[in-house]
Amino acid sequence: MCGIVGIFNHSTSERVSERMLQRMRDSMTHRGPDDCGAYLSPDSSAGLGHRRLAIIDLSPDARGPMCDDSGQLWITFNGEIYNYLELRADLEKEGVRFRTKSDTEVLLYLYKKHGREMVRFLRGMFAFGIWDNDRRTLFLARDRIGVKPLYYTDGKGSFIFASEIKAILASEKIDRAVNLEAFYHYLSFLTTPAPQTLFEGIFKLPAGYRMTVDSKGRIEIDQWWSPLSKKQHIVDEETYVRDIRDLLRESIRYRMISDVPFGVFLSGGIDSSTNVALMAGMMDRPVQTFSIGFKNEPQYNEFQFARQVADKFHTDHHEIQITMNDLLDFLPQLIYHQDEPIADPVCIPVYYVAKLAKDNGVSVCQVGEGADELFCGYPQWSYMLSLERKRQMYAIVPKPLRQMASFFAGQIEGVASARREFIRRASNDEPFFWGGAEAFYEAHKRSLLHPDIRSKLNGTSSVSVVSAYFKEFMAGTDSPDALTWMTFIDLKLRLPELLLMRVDKMTMATAVEARVPFLDHKLVEYVMSIPQDRKVPDLQPKYLLKKAVRGIIPDQIIDRRKQGFGVPVVEWFQQELGAKIRQKLVDFAEAQPYLDRTAVASVLENQGSALPWYLFNFVLWHEVWIQQEVVA
Repeated sequence: MCGIVGIFNHSTSERVSERMLQRMRDSMTHRGPDDCGAYLSPDSSAGLGHRRLAIIDLSPDARGPMCDDSGQLWITFNGEIYNYLELRADLEKEGVRFRTKSDTEVLLYLYKKHGREMVRFLRGMFAFGIWDNDRRTLFLARDRIGVKPLYYTDGKGSFIFASEIKAILASEKIDRAVNLEAFYHYLSFLTTPAPQTLFEGIFKLPAGYRMTVDSKGRIEIDQWWSPLSKKQHIVDEETYVRDIRDLLRESIRYRMISDVPFGVFLSGGIDSSTNVALMAGMMDRPVQTFSIGFKNEPQYNEFQFARQVADKFHTDHHEIQITMNDLLDFLPQLIYHQDEPIADPVCIPVYYVAKLAKDNGVSVCQVGEGADELFCGYPQWSYMLSLERKRQMYAIVPKPLRQMASFFAGQIEGVASARREFIRRASNDEPFFWGGAEAFYEAHKRSLLHPDIRSKLNGTSSVSVVSAYFKEFMAGTDSPDALTWMTFIDLKLRLPELLLMRVDKMTMATAVEARVPFLDHKLVEYVMSIPQDRKVPDLQPKYLLKKAVRGIIPDQIIDRRKQGFGVPVVEWFQQELGAKIRQKLVDFAEAQPYLDRTAVASVLENQGSALPWYLFNFVLWHEVWIQQEVVA
């Protein structure tokens, strides 16, 4: 795992400055503390930089950027290609001679053979840039699920890309300004939907996309993978269970490829326990496991279940507990490493459990992200599926009557904001489910915005984001059931830009690589082809996954009530954290033209809500990255 950066001056005579390239690269030293490198093209119109976290082939020969035997192709690569040994063997049969044992070199020769189509052969997580000296083109790609980030900007004749936004800002070639439309969407989704970021003029390549920049500055972007299947996979339940179990074993086996110690983040739930159990069955030494909890907040801790799994599989187990003060101490680093707000407080425990792993000599850990989205593991998803059935009956009512009902629901005091919003969506034939993480609904957002911002964003709605995904969904499948839609939109938005970015940014802050076996693309494709009634009969959460791991992990883990990985932000809001949040939000609303002061005061009155935390994240981001102040 690494930090990558590149510059291509395609339409300017300006030469790439090696000093600037190094400054950009070294802004991400945390992503790659083991080694670094830089490359300038012969005419200095292009440059690549690389910070290395050595995982496969620890020798200096595997340093990036790396070139092929002709010196024509150069690559800077972040990620892991789990099937690189098979790909290497195929290339060797065709006469390719490798100088290293790395997966990076395999990418170079795969590109040399297949060009842009090389991405289809890859099984792994990746973001990379390949520079072709002869053709003077730059090729970029991001993995199917979006486990690894890739940001870019293009202006004044220069194209710049990097693993982190801070590296682009370090070029000093772009002014710092807020993308107001992205800010509006952030208030909905707790993150910005690709390709937008909160920075005006800086974008992120969506998951499963690739792009080419040529010598005239023309940019071609296209989607090369989708999780959708035109044909549903209908077999008997026993076959589903067996196939899922086999695909999980294969995925975890691939993700054990490493030349450094590896382990598992263990919460004690089904997902992380499955990672431990299947890994333990393939090892001749104890699995290293790492768990985190909160002091004096037992309702958030799952230590008893994690310890049960650790004892069952004889792991080398490590634990840590953190407090509100740890959160407060970490805030400056949190905002620095996020680059743009990832308004999920789980970022904090992810950082500390990754640090625990690193402190114990482990640089690679498997995590459980993706299982809940694939197998309907969230309790609220079952509730949403039941609401969807009611919406289908409601759709029989003529649309004018539905819209009238929506209007009156908006006028009646005491109607809950969530109910009002769902009536609005159902009345306007909009997608009902917008993703597993919604913060502020449309009406609430408009009241929350400062009048000046509201005026500038007149007519903007996050409906447009969801509708674009829904259009892609309807075009990509012949069997558009509600659960497949829910999984699809989370695979397009919440997972790549919120959940996986919290994992990437926080683990890489400690120089730890996180791997996600539940999001192996072959497993994703298989599960996405299963009809809703077979996947969750009678809306039973994780029905097929529980069947698949029964007998592999303890029944007590499978049958216990889902707890979820939470953070006691609401409880801490009653303490020093709350005082800090109140002061920051009030001062910001007074000084900056983004938020309405009265609406902010109303949000702060809600003692049992995490909404103030989401606004707090934006305020701290604005201080650090726009105002360029130090978090106090």
